Amino acid sequence: MNPDLQIWHPFTQEALDPPPIRITKAEGVYLYTDDGRKLIDGISSWWVNLHGHGHPAIVSAIAEQAAKVDHVLLAGFTHDAVENLRNGLRKILPASLEHIFFSDDGSTAVEVALKMAVQYWRNVGRPEKRSIVALEHAYHGDTVGAMSVGADSAFSDPFREMLFPVHRVHSAYCHRCPVGKERATCRIDCADKLERLLEEKQGEIAAVIVEPLLQGAGGMIVHPVEFLQRVRRVCSEGDVLLIADEVLTGFGRCGKMFACELANIVPDVMCLSKGLTGGVLPMGATACTGTIHEAFVSADRTRTFYHGHSYTGNPIAAAAGAASLRIFESEPVFDRINAIARIHCERLQAIRNHPAVGEVRSIGTMAAVELRADDAGYFSKLRPRLYKFFLDAGVLLRPLGNVVYVLPPYAITPQELHYVYDRIAESLDLCQD
Repeated sequence: MNPDLQIWHPFTQEALDPPPIRITKAEGVYLYTDDGRKLIDGISSWWVNLHGHGHPAIVSAIAEQAAKVDHVLLAGFTHDAVENLRNGLRKILPASLEHIFFSDDGSTAVEVALKMAVQYWRNVGRPEKRSIVALEHAYHGDTVGAMSVGADSAFSDPFREMLFPVHRVHSAYCHRCPVGKERATCRIDCADKLERLLEEKQGEIAAVIVEPLLQGAGGMIVHPVEFLQRVRRVCSEGDVLLIADEVLTGFGRCGKMFACELANIVPDVMCLSKGLTGGVLPMGATACTGTIHEAFVSADRTRTFYHGHSYTGNPIAAAAGAASLRIFESEPVFDRINAIARIHCERLQAIRNHPAVGEVRSIGTMAAVELRADDAGYFSKLRPRLYKFFLDAGVLLRPLGNVVYVLPPYAITPQELHYVYDRIAESLDLCQD
């Protein structure tokens, strides 16, 4: 036994950060600490929890499945839980996304998508199409392939030599427009760079990967629907696959079941995770068209998709996912989503002209306040001050540098959400000290 074995907590600096907060219970929108406090989970515990912690339907499904089949490999086997989840997803996914590959989490769902896209072109006799296009400010996960398509940052800098090169094009970050335009009069000019790139290099590009309409870790950047529509159009015209990373945006976060629905587009590949199980257990999924899948169906073993995970299609996680989808059918989930969106708009309007505020933006259940800061970015000195302020006030908000965002479980009541906004309003004066 090693008496000195310690937990290594993500994103912490032992010399600077306070000790981790011990949570003893999670229920609804609240996290209960061992020193008697309760915190409103204003970020859904890193954007995963949909229906509130400890939802009885999900808890019961997990217990029932654990007593039946806890785990079995999905290679050459199947089980009721993963088939039930498949059937539930079939009801909500675009009809053209006919095949789904299960994995472990968001990063692995992205890794599957990237490998699938590159091998697809190889399998159809065009192996030269192997480059990937990604957006500025992108985040797609922390595994090597996912980091490669993510934006350059301190998170990926130590591994720069391990990452594969990608083509980088503009994001539709209207508050800090990359081409110096105003949204009221622009024609989505930020997409011109992508269109030119695909015209020049379509013969070598396999896929474009985007976070549809909402870039999360990059600063909760909300894109106009016209941007995603144009990306879809130029990919189709350029014979390039479109990968939609809906790991954050899926399952109602942006106001529809999937963000792509808001733009009325369908990608060739879609990545899912986070809310896939209601945010209770890790699981990833990558859905693709029948055309892509068909390229891997052959007696030629070199065309096999040689990718797999030990926990692919885990029965307990699948049971949680199927239960979460049933909650969408049995409870007024989208009424709750719409109520959250209305409060976001109301409260953001009230603070948008505060001297400390640079911009406010929202989409569905996500709202963000970008604060004015000389050191704007993830490492802004505002972040630790605000984080402590909110915790002391009984709210878990984890600012992305100078961007304060709210992304609550759908179970949050109007009173609880207004309490969160009251604390944000109070914090604005702190930002001017």
